[in-house]
Amino acid sequence: MSAPRPAAVIVLAAGEGTRMKSTTPKVLHELCGRSLVDHMLSVARGLEPERLIVVIGHAREQVAEALAKTSPDAHQVVQEQQNGTGHAVRTVLEAVGAIEGTVLVTYGDTPLLRTETLRALLTRHDEDGNAVTVLTAHVPDPTGYGRIIRDATGAVLEIIEHRDATPEQRAITEMNSGVYAFDGTLLADAVKRVSTANSQGEEYLTDVLAILRAEGHRVGAHIAADFAEVEGVNNKVQLSFARRVLNDRILTEHMLNGVTVIDPASTWIDAGVTLEADAVVHPGTQLHGATRIGAGAEIGPGSTLTDTVVGEGAVVRNAVCVSSEIGPRASVGPFAYLRPGTRLGAKGKIGTYVETKNATIGEGSKIPHLTYVGDATIGTGSNIGAGCVFVNYDGVQKRHTTIGDHVRVGSDNMLIAPVEVGDGAYTAAGSVITNDVPPGAMGVARSRQRNVEGWVFRRRAGTASAEAARRALEAGNDT
Repeated sequence: MSAPRPAAVIVLAAGEGTRMKSTTPKVLHELCGRSLVDHMLSVARGLEPERLIVVIGHAREQVAEALAKTSPDAHQVVQEQQNGTGHAVRTVLEAVGAIEGTVLVTYGDTPLLRTETLRALLTRHDEDGNAVTVLTAHVPDPTGYGRIIRDATGAVLEIIEHRDATPEQRAITEMNSGVYAFDGTLLADAVKRVSTANSQGEEYLTDVLAILRAEGHRVGAHIAADFAEVEGVNNKVQLSFARRVLNDRILTEHMLNGVTVIDPASTWIDAGVTLEADAVVHPGTQLHGATRIGAGAEIGPGSTLTDTVVGEGAVVRNAVCVSSEIGPRASVGPFAYLRPGTRLGAKGKIGTYVETKNATIGEGSKIPHLTYVGDATIGTGSNIGAGCVFVNYDGVQKRHTTIGDHVRVGSDNMLIAPVEVGDGAYTAAGSVITNDVPPGAMGVARSRQRNVEGWVFRRRAGTASAEAARRALEAGNDT
């Protein structure tokens, strides 16, 4: 039997997370390109719930603003006072009303949970006809987690929080993940009757299980195959562990889909990155955001790409690329910096120690080395010599430079924007181009060389330079 579509998924994300020791709300800490809560919301979407609800509280303005950008489909409910998980769910039901059907409750700090695990929980809940089914796991060290208390037949009796458990109960290794599938109608009634008679004076959602069982309803459990999935992130150590696990999953999926990852241990790829088959990722590479890598492209070593599109068969070596487009069979690096707005055409080249920004470089055009190209359009088949600067900023505003097709810009040129070099034109090495160069012309903008004879002997007498010059002149006179 396939898992039923839940009527709602409620993600609890109102806690402060003091153990993170950070001014950033816990649920907004990022790993693999998404915040903790966005990872959980992404997993929940895989269940295709009729309603997706997230409970916020601590730093709610900051969390609400972030969610509005990344998860506008999630209905936000504010828990003004964080008085426990039961109170959070009661707050949701008071805000939206009772929800008929299956209601899944989970947390915003469990980024390793898989959609498949939640689907299995829903299937068990439906097949067993339970009023509530809790997701559990056996963990080596359950310290801090609620314990699953079962009767002699294995049926779930209740959940005891760690702080309220006896020594015998603390020895139990089956822990409560905090993830539940509820009958929505029964939940709406039972959550109103949750007591605050515990060490924290809070409303525990776990008490709903005992209430429903006492009234004769079925309470069940589904044990997760991997306990790491259900462990929450409460500090930076756990965040680092989750990041590594999630990254390994992402790399494994890409490799199984035909991508070559030379050294997974030194490769980091965000969840939103796409790679086509036969792409090769070399060591020391990071791919962030919405980066897309085409078939047969090679990235790295030592490259960081963010929100960048790389075409089929392109090569990017030792480069940093941000919000850029690299065309098919183009070449970038080593040691290049592509800033936002860079668009490199097919078979183009951006070489060593080149920086580009807001620049469109046409098919087959080359910027091989030691050059800055900002706010520019370069046509097809053109070549920019070494040591050139596109002088785009006059201290007040940015101005544009246009280079035509099949242009040859000489080495050590300063192109003072706004300026245009026409199709097929050349500029001489060492020129400062301040005026347009017509198509087919040679632009020369440099003063005539003048040699001042004897200057070193007069102004640098007694130096090693003067002595070297004297020897050279004497040797020349002897011949």
